[in-house]
Amino acid sequence: MLVANRGEIACRVFRTCRELGMATVAVHSDADSTARHVREADAAVALPGSAVSETYLRGDLVVKAALAAGADAVHPGYGFLSESAAFARAVLDAGLVWVGPPPSAIEAMASKTRAKELMAAAGVPLLAPLDPAAIRAADLPVLVKAAAGGGGRGMRIIRALPELEAALASARAEALAAFGDGEVFVEPYVEGGRHVEVQVLADAHGSVWALGTRDCSLQRRHQKVIEEAPAPLLPEELRSGLLSAAVSAARAVGYVGAGTVEFLVGRDGRPAFLEMNTRLQVEHPVTECVYGVDLVALQVRVAEGFPLGEAPSPSGHAVSARLYAEDPAREFAPQSGVVRCLSVGDGGTRVRVDAGVESGDAVSVHYDPMLAKVIAWAPTRDEAARRLAHALEHARVHGLVTNRELLVRSLRHPEFLAGKMDTGFFDRHLDALTAKGDGKAVRLAALAAALADAAARRTARSPAVPRHIGGWRNLPSQPQVKRYRAEPDGEETEVRYRLARSGLVTESHDGVRLLSADPDRVVLEADGVRRAFDVAAYGSLIHVDTPGGSHAFTALPRFPEPRTHAVPGSLLAPMPGVVARLADGLAVGEAVRAGQPLVWLEAMKMEHRVVSPAAGTLTALHAVPGRQVEVGALLAVVTEEPTP
Repeated sequence: MLVANRGEIACRVFRTCRELGMATVAVHSDADSTARHVREADAAVALPGSAVSETYLRGDLVVKAALAAGADAVHPGYGFLSESAAFARAVLDAGLVWVGPPPSAIEAMASKTRAKELMAAAGVPLLAPLDPAAIRAADLPVLVKAAAGGGGRGMRIIRALPELEAALASARAEALAAFGDGEVFVEPYVEGGRHVEVQVLADAHGSVWALGTRDCSLQRRHQKVIEEAPAPLLPEELRSGLLSAAVSAARAVGYVGAGTVEFLVGRDGRPAFLEMNTRLQVEHPVTECVYGVDLVALQVRVAEGFPLGEAPSPSGHAVSARLYAEDPAREFAPQSGVVRCLSVGDGGTRVRVDAGVESGDAVSVHYDPMLAKVIAWAPTRDEAARRLAHALEHARVHGLVTNRELLVRSLRHPEFLAGKMDTGFFDRHLDALTAKGDGKAVRLAALAAALADAAARRTARSPAVPRHIGGWRNLPSQPQVKRYRAEPDGEETEVRYRLARSGLVTESHDGVRLLSADPDRVVLEADGVRRAFDVAAYGSLIHVDTPGGSHAFTALPRFPEPRTHAVPGSLLAPMPGVVARLADGLAVGEAVRAGQPLVWLEAMKMEHRVVSPAAGTLTALHAVPGRQVEVGALLAVVTEEPTP
């Protein structure tokens, strides 16, 4: 079996293949030559290049790779070529088994505009598209959406008519770059709606399973973050209606294999068809946990021509969270670099981790920044959410800024726990969910980092001396000073302490007693409460993990170094990426507005706007479309207009 994909989904399909006794083949770009999915496959074939368009989107090269490796079947995973009818046909024409729906079904659902026409004919409820030229203020808000693809790319919410024309152009450009198809359409935007979907599975013998509902309402940039099954608080009439509509949708296109029918449920409880994803979804594990099935194994069984048989029954509740290398406090800016450690705490057999990277792997600028999905199952929804939050809170994720804290706080938010969330959840609560934590907790973690560093230095000087240094002797009595910068917010903390015969003496941590200190673990008693701190140092980057949360610091020199400053008005790249495009007509000497988008960077499959920091004149332009830039690279300079 060749998996025409990468990362987490390739690893996940390989796992089932091993259980089925099937040999596996990976394909990889140059950037992925040492990636986890390559290491886990029995064989691997290189697709020269790093850009997606040169590698994972080259169906001809993928088919050649399958034939060269002696594979007899191709699984597309999700994304990339998974919803390409042309690729499915090429696989079949090469005499290979296609582990997916018929090309005709993919084609029927490939265009969301065409899919809506088919669903209307099948009696599936939907939102009618709007003519962009006829949209008036009374029609707002509306949603601009790419006709092909998904994942939030090519999607814009419009709340003011003057924004529509620019949004259409921007969405077309992003959709064309992501999917090779710039068609977009406009439909009413449902405020406060819930994203509810139905997992379907059909065989070639006329059976169609509807494996319950999933709620995927917690989204950022129209991309799902937390999903669960079954969708909570659905009236039985609505639930059964969604299942029936999903089966009708599958039958309308002669569907075979695994697919997902997505709906938007308004505040009034009325559902509307969004799209049908003719592939396995990222969030499929919650359905697997609730129904006790392996959807990949069932895909293979259907592809081999076997009937499905009797549908399984659901049990319990499952919640899944996507762990991303991104900074939620900075507009979810994607991160790249080395994952120093990725270890999700032991949640028992009821916590599952589907990961595409391991400790030591690199997160590339070329692809989606998802590190892993963490899924928890329990008899009840409350228990599943609590178990997942606990597993994430106790995870060790070192080396990159992630959304882990956002996930934990979201899972414990009263609105989520009540099951009353909608797609506007992060719009309403993001500031609170990304607010800085307890300052005292940060200072204690920094103290632990300093004490662990002292223990490591002592061990390096005298390796024969026991590492445990509670009740130290021959201790330095002079004050010790360490400076740290908390990551990613940049706030600096200074630790001053002295180790006297009477114990730990600090200037800024009253009521703290040192119980023990090793290079990797420090135990303190603060205000009568014993707390353990696990410390890991990677050069100047230090991670401190505690049961109540995790902290990352950069160790700073004792005496601040002179700093260089960018020219006022500089536009710096907020992340590594490729300059996708510039604002129309942008040139040195042009007048620009404050907040005007000037440069678009493409990073990790998304476009990110870089806007003018002030009204003024563009006095320098260094950004060139197609050029790779590193984080902090100077893109342009805007000289601010003098205040009259």
